[in-house]
Amino acid sequence: MTKKIFISGIGTEVGKTFCSAIVVEALKADYWKPVQAGELDDLDSLWVRDFISNDISQFHTERYLLSEPMSPHAAAKIDGIEMQLSDFNVPETENTLIIEGAGGLMVPMNEKGDMIVDLIKEVADETILISKNYLGSINHTLMSIELLKSRGIKITGIIFNGDPNPETEAIILKTTGVKCLGKVPMADSDIKEFIKEQAGKLDI
Repeated sequence: MTKKIFISGIGTEVGKTFCSAIVVEALKADYWKPVQAGELDDLDSLWVRDFISNDISQFHTERYLLSEPMSPHAAAKIDGIEMQLSDFNVPETENTLIIEGAGGLMVPMNEKGDMIVDLIKEVADETILISKNYLGSINHTLMSIELLKSRGIKITGIIFNGDPNPETEAIILKTTGVKCLGKVPMADSDIKEFIKEQAGKLDI
């Protein structure tokens, strides 16, 4: 049975795509981003493809390409689209599939009230949460984990991305009991080599 892992974050700009590439490389998994909002000339799927080193991973076509870099429900409205959870057919593959979300867990998909967290239950078996240390990240991380648990979504673990903060990381792990899969520092070398190096360090 193919494992489907959803990559979500505690908010925007926390490094979901960067960490998705590391997980893809670590597992030699396939990659799928169901909704790309904005930056259509520089798709996240192409970025991940260009910076992994294995020749096994396959990259699946986005379900929706939305023109504006904003909340999916608002971007879809501008483009004259109303997304439904039933619209998302998971790509067929015999490989592990990494699915990258858009924004955080409570980002709206449509005006009916469907959120990214609702999409996870439709397309994935489990979730990896990406956290980044900043003032307020403890609260955002704990709330994200509480939400996932309340929805009955399996949490594979958490990846801390960016500058380390041992006190923040320790209290999050102690409070939640969630496994730390890795701590990804700021890249200080060639990106492709850095992703390969970090992939080898993940506990996954």
